[in-house]
Amino acid sequence: MLLLGSHVGYKKDTGLVGSVKEALSYGENTFMFYTGAPQNTIRSTINLKQVEEAFALMKEKGVVADKVIVHAPYMINLASSDEEKFHFSCRFLQEELKRVEACQMKYLVLHPGSHVGQGVEIGTQHIIEGLNQILKEDTTSVQILLETMAGKGSEIGKTFEELKAIIEGVEKKERIGVCLDTCHIHDAGYDLDHFDAVLKEFDQVIGLSRLLCVHVNDSKNERGSHKDRHENIGFGKIGFANLLNVIYHKKLENIPKILETPYVDRLYPPYREEIRMIKEKKFDPDLLQKIKNV
Repeated sequence: MLLLGSHVGYKKDTGLVGSVKEALSYGENTFMFYTGAPQNTIRSTINLKQVEEAFALMKEKGVVADKVIVHAPYMINLASSDEEKFHFSCRFLQEELKRVEACQMKYLVLHPGSHVGQGVEIGTQHIIEGLNQILKEDTTSVQILLETMAGKGSEIGKTFEELKAIIEGVEKKERIGVCLDTCHIHDAGYDLDHFDAVLKEFDQVIGLSRLLCVHVNDSKNERGSHKDRHENIGFGKIGFANLLNVIYHKKLENIPKILETPYVDRLYPPYREEIRMIKEKKFDPDLLQKIKNV
């Protein structure tokens, strides 16, 4: 079964119901959302009645609820050596796990963190310390999915080995998975022209059983650029054929694929048209112009 969706909004007034309706408008059977703006800490109380309504709607319309993804806010940085920022990140991530459970979701994608000049080894130890502290006290069953990163700045997670080092240090390993981002691994230097080899390496280093989500994005940059700039499907340096190979790969069949591609001219969401193009398996070079004209 093709599990395909995108990042959708989550608004205070419509809550999860609004997120489901937006996903349905794009022709999706899964989706990803933030429980509030990813750049700040402002969060409204989860409306449990809306959650029930959302689940009823998902069941009616064929959205696979247990494959819906939540993304943690960007300001969480467990790798920080700044004590105040580290403890803030731990507290906020603990609260976010509770919010994900209140939404009856199973997965929370997390950027591992940036060491901000202290070095990968020290940053990794901070991440491990934070995750162990959080998971020791956490009473939810939500799995934290560490995202593969492009290596921009001092990001940790640009190689499979860096993610493995984190996982090896976490005591409750059953609570940790991985989200693979195609733009990020391309920008980190992995060659998606040979995705079978990349997937084999992932399996050897981390294990495919931990791969629970894929972010499908093209890249504006050459491979190995470490810049992390997403591009619309088929219009970047990865290319439509390579992305289609990821999306339809037999070993990833039951894993949700989530688009995080940019709005066209920062105004027009591309997901409905990109998803149609993916389902038809035919690249449309005029797609972006057509989106503007809708």
